[in-house]
Amino acid sequence: MGKITGFKEFERIEEGYKPVPERVKNYAEFVIALSPEQAKVQGARCMDCGTPFCNSGCPVNNIIPDFNELVFQNDWRAAIDVLHSTNNFPEFTGRICPAPCEAACTLNVNDDAVGIKSIEHAIIDRAWAEGWVNPQLPTHKTGKSVAVVGSGPAGLAAAQQLARVGHAVTVFEKNDRVGGLLRYGIPDFKMEKSHIDRRVEQMQAEGVVFRTGVMVGEWPQDSKVTNWSKETVSASQLQSEFDAVLLTGGSEQSRDLPVPGRDLNGIHFAMEFLPQQNKVNAGDKLKTQLRADGKHVVVIGGGDTGSDCVGTSNRHGAVEVVQFEVMPEPPVEENRPMTWPYWPLKLRTSSSHEEGCEREFAISTKEFVGAKGKVTGVKTVRVEWQGGKMVEIPGSEKIVKADLVLLAMGFVNPVASVLSAFGVTKDARGNARAHTDEGGYGTNVPKVFAAGDMRRGQSLVVWAIREGRQAARSVDAFLMGSSVLPR
Repeated sequence: MGKITGFKEFERIEEGYKPVPERVKNYAEFVIALSPEQAKVQGARCMDCGTPFCNSGCPVNNIIPDFNELVFQNDWRAAIDVLHSTNNFPEFTGRICPAPCEAACTLNVNDDAVGIKSIEHAIIDRAWAEGWVNPQLPTHKTGKSVAVVGSGPAGLAAAQQLARVGHAVTVFEKNDRVGGLLRYGIPDFKMEKSHIDRRVEQMQAEGVVFRTGVMVGEWPQDSKVTNWSKETVSASQLQSEFDAVLLTGGSEQSRDLPVPGRDLNGIHFAMEFLPQQNKVNAGDKLKTQLRADGKHVVVIGGGDTGSDCVGTSNRHGAVEVVQFEVMPEPPVEENRPMTWPYWPLKLRTSSSHEEGCEREFAISTKEFVGAKGKVTGVKTVRVEWQGGKMVEIPGSEKIVKADLVLLAMGFVNPVASVLSAFGVTKDARGNARAHTDEGGYGTNVPKVFAAGDMRRGQSLVVWAIREGRQAARSVDAFLMGSSVLPR
């Protein structure tokens, strides 16, 4: 490395945040990225390990030591080429990935990990600013066509890879805009949608066709879609018109909480709440919007989606936000010798939590209480884990005031109608059953493939990108007999 002793000389520098009173007034991104000089110093901390566990800790296997070194050497142009060689959309992962690569960093054994995510963020933002991110046109056309169903990160990654080797790619998206969960699940204050829009422009220049407002299969009977076309394309139509079909829809079926009082007004899934605000931010006019203004909000679920509900509620002007997690409060610091290089269990406090939130751990919801058909509170009980089982603590019941309850307990499986329309076999969890061995990602249906959350279940954006890239290679090999795309 350029600075052999850099990891001894320099401390980790975290990206900054704008002050809470300023950032909660709007939905703009508020992270203060590293300056070029700060990124260079952080790159110098990379140890050039004999076995760089960060590579395997990263689902897309980013070549992290190489781009760290290039940033230290001030060769940013080469750094973005290295980064793009494994990751189609580092501006997404540089903002919203939890950075399992940093947990796997060798320096993390007994020191602060290299700031890999912040370096990635700095590289891609500079690349866009310098005009280094351009369409990559195929050298030849194959004459083969591929339909990609779903425009989330898996679908976008697959579509871009397939277009770049010469296939005619059409992406079908049921929503009115491209992006899937990136567009309507991730709040704008975590990732502004202009990042999606300019990638779409790049992909269109590369030959990808996007068809929005189109449902493949049949619209679910309970669909509340009102502000975009309900055009429908049948599975058989795609199978007859395209040489291959890749299903990359998200895991959209929210996990419910069937306790007494669930039918009260004021109890909603997180994915009813979050997309509405994103639509408003995009300029859409909604007849009604779920809002937290002046309300006592209870968020049930301690993960990232719950955190997003907290941040959005605070921006609405909630009186109070309480977040429930049924699991015990994890330790502030992980036991590194026991967990490294794997993703550790530890207390994670998000920027949204810092904006104002009371967090309750080891608490379970017993009942929703209400008056005149509307929720007024949540009846809870403290729990502890004994022999792997959750046991209620006698005498610990209480009622927490709530005018709005948001269920953010994860997602159980993709919308079944798409898989059923194609006749794709499902696994025990309701996901598409698709093998991932050599030439994999194929389903039981000829020339139909599946990847992303639709195949593996709900997961990280970075895993979706990996699946999309690998599925693209499988589709290309199926069409051409072999593939030059990376694994």
